[in-house]
Amino acid sequence: MLKIGEFSKLSRVSVKALRHYDEIDLLRPVQVDSSTGYRFYGHEQLPRLNRILALRDLGFSLEQIGQLLDEGISADQLHGMLRLRRADLVQELDAGRVRLARVETRLRQIEQEGKMPEYEVVIKKVEPQLVAGVRDRLGSYVEIGRLFGELYGYLGPLGAAGLGGSLWHDGEFKESDVDGEAIAFLVRPVSESGRVRVYELPAATVASLIHRGAYSSIDQAYAALMGWVEANGYRLAGPDREIYLQGGQNPEDASYVTEIQQPVEKA
Repeated sequence: MLKIGEFSKLSRVSVKALRHYDEIDLLRPVQVDSSTGYRFYGHEQLPRLNRILALRDLGFSLEQIGQLLDEGISADQLHGMLRLRRADLVQELDAGRVRLARVETRLRQIEQEGKMPEYEVVIKKVEPQLVAGVRDRLGSYVEIGRLFGELYGYLGPLGAAGLGGSLWHDGEFKESDVDGEAIAFLVRPVSESGRVRVYELPAATVASLIHRGAYSSIDQAYAALMGWVEANGYRLAGPDREIYLQGGQNPEDASYVTEIQQPVEKA
């Protein structure tokens, strides 16, 4: 029999790992000295340890490895597990390529401009949210204010309105005849009234950034967002969403904080 240190040298597995395998009943010592607690292993345990290491290298968890070794999983079951593991690895590689593309885009921005980008774009999933909205054709984007007046004129007395936002339903920039919608995220359900519609804003995967400053300068944020979307292999998949995190009645207020959420999908 071999002491744990000797078995560690023979197997090229650390003593710490061997102790952990013992604790989780994955590879128990042949004998444990009752007085000293020393663990002893045998050469005949090397094949099991090698199988553990091989399966670990394939990315299986220690729990899965224990099941494979102890429950007599069939070749068909192992084949299925390996196929699932392959799919996981392909997904990880795809995610790595996406992250690499983002890094390269950021590097190009820094190299071209000589400074850190003003906007940080992230991809995130947003859950369905209950909103109330008023939608209309507008002479320009700033006319959205009158829709908010109508919307909050109804919601204000009800005490149900949270953050405000805008949805821009046109698929392009327009000088006039803008299809805009003022929305309010609701803290509780309310009834519809007149032009105020209550509905669930659907879940979406969005490219998101934060714009700080007057609303008149938000075009810079949109330019940065659209450039990022194109450079990272996405395409637009729904109306632009603007969420007004901070601000008052004056859109020229420099303390405005706006989140732009652009629903996207892989191109």
